[in-house]
Amino acid sequence: MTKSLIETSEGIFTAWFSEGGLAKLDFPVFRGPQPPSTTPETRDWNPNAKPWVSAAREAIETTLAGKTPKLLPPFDLSSGTEFQREVWSALKKIPTGKTMTYGQLATLIGRPKAVRAVGQACGANPIPVLIPCHRVLAANGGLGGFSAGLVWKRKLLEKEQVTTSAHGRVGCGTK
Repeated sequence: MTKSLIETSEGIFTAWFSEGGLAKLDFPVFRGPQPPSTTPETRDWNPNAKPWVSAAREAIETTLAGKTPKLLPPFDLSSGTEFQREVWSALKKIPTGKTMTYGQLATLIGRPKAVRAVGQACGANPIPVLIPCHRVLAANGGLGGFSAGLVWKRKLLEKEQVTTSAHGRVGCGTK
């Protein structure tokens, strides 16, 4: 695996690239802007990863700006089960600025009773931000969960102009 540190306006993300593409994306440990990194950008360099790092950097910055990326790196989702990959594929269909409940997502994949399993698959998403699990809400309109924490989920939704109420609930508004 190739490890790449991707500096953004919101901190330094860590991206892991396999021979097949972006396999994992970790959020910054510290929130907000950070000083430039003195750590080398990549380790165990995979020559195929260079254009993927560039595409990932641009896609992350575009998403952090509340917009839809025009180009994504290839994703390697082989770490997931067949069910998880089905959920992750459906997540990619939720447009920027829109939300869906876990129940709606379960229905979308043809498994309306698998709401909890869908939530678990969202939590296991190895590439949050670019596979937009932050756009999935609880049935009552609440934020639900998020692997990087609710502060990040709220921030990503706000950047997409999905309104957040004072109670931490998010409306299913459009841009």
